[in-house]
Amino acid sequence: MIRETSYKFDWITIILFLLIVGFGWVNILSASHTGGGMDYFSLSNSYGKQLVFIIFTFIIIILLLAIDAKFYERFSSVIYMLSILSLLGLFLFGKNVNGATSWYAIGGMTLQPSEFAKAATALAVAKQISDLNTNINNFRDQIQTFIIIILPALLVLLQNDTGSTIVYGAFFFVLYREGLPKYYLTIGISVIVISVLALKFGPAIASVIVGILILGYYVISKKKITLLQSLFAIALAIGLSFAVKFFYQSVLPPHQQDRISLWLRLEKDPAKLEAMKKTFAYNLNESEKAIRSGGFNGKGFMEGTRTTGKFVPEQHTDYIFSTVGEEWGFLGCALVVILFVLLLLRILHLAELQKSQFSRVYGYGVASIIFIHFLINIGMVMGLIPTIGIPLPLFSYGGSGLWAFTILIFIFIKLDSNRINEW
Repeated sequence: MIRETSYKFDWITIILFLLIVGFGWVNILSASHTGGGMDYFSLSNSYGKQLVFIIFTFIIIILLLAIDAKFYERFSSVIYMLSILSLLGLFLFGKNVNGATSWYAIGGMTLQPSEFAKAATALAVAKQISDLNTNINNFRDQIQTFIIIILPALLVLLQNDTGSTIVYGAFFFVLYREGLPKYYLTIGISVIVISVLALKFGPAIASVIVGILILGYYVISKKKITLLQSLFAIALAIGLSFAVKFFYQSVLPPHQQDRISLWLRLEKDPAKLEAMKKTFAYNLNESEKAIRSGGFNGKGFMEGTRTTGKFVPEQHTDYIFSTVGEEWGFLGCALVVILFVLLLLRILHLAELQKSQFSRVYGYGVASIIFIHFLINIGMVMGLIPTIGIPLPLFSYGGSGLWAFTILIFIFIKLDSNRINEW
């Protein structure tokens, strides 16, 4: 029997969730409407499908909140292993969509297990760290936790879904909160900086720049590091610079090379650059035009000429934010950003209030995954980062993404309800 107190949930998080999902559907409607009459429940159009997905979302929410909170911790390892099996099954039964074998075809619909694997991994990481019952500062514990994160990420990468693979980097924030040594942060930032320098200026110049910075740090840091350590760091930086250039030129597929080249402005030939823009940067260029055309107030609901004219391909999925920019303007874009920021801050606030380490770690996992999706999608649509192909959480079209983020968030709401009910 469900106790009466078990109906106490954090309604602020739930309301923010509903506002984001609702506003997302309104923009999917605008981006996918083709004129004429509208059958909101028709499976022949995107907004009709999304509305059906939303209805099933409420069923999922009821089920998630009805399950005892202890179930999620007790069976987190089982859930994680099932998600790994679902990813492995794609190599045998997966359907290829847009070059990625990331989908199961079930009847007339498709399901993307990599979306659900993020929630399963968040549960597994929370279980691993809570079982340690301490900060994650032991090297053996760190390796075990890294394996839990890397295994699904590697399987997703082998399915040619680079965007979803990058999302698993979100767990770095979780581990850092739980005591991961700061030198991992230093290493991570250094690798990113060296990689960008090597691609932009070449391995030789990148090595010189990094070498000067390391030696400069050695001199002004009052010898907190030895000269031998400094030279070793320079050698690693040189090796990484040439390795990144080799990987970019010899390993990455041509279309991914072109996307990075456009982002870093590497192409010098004007004719080839223009050709690349017409192919790989077409979506981005049209997206930026749509956002700019919206101005401050926007053109109004279903009044966006670039949206109704279908100038932006796949606008109802990864580029849904451009619909917001054109039809709702700066004010609409600001509203979306504010809603996501409030949701993230609320989840982080609740995570810090948790009495259970498992619940706290899982809460940070939820916030980190949403943050990475939000950051990459908005940055991609505005041209700040390369086109990767990551949906805006709860906002973009898609049943798998909507249901996966619903599961991710409402498991945490259920875990948090224990704290509320015990108060």
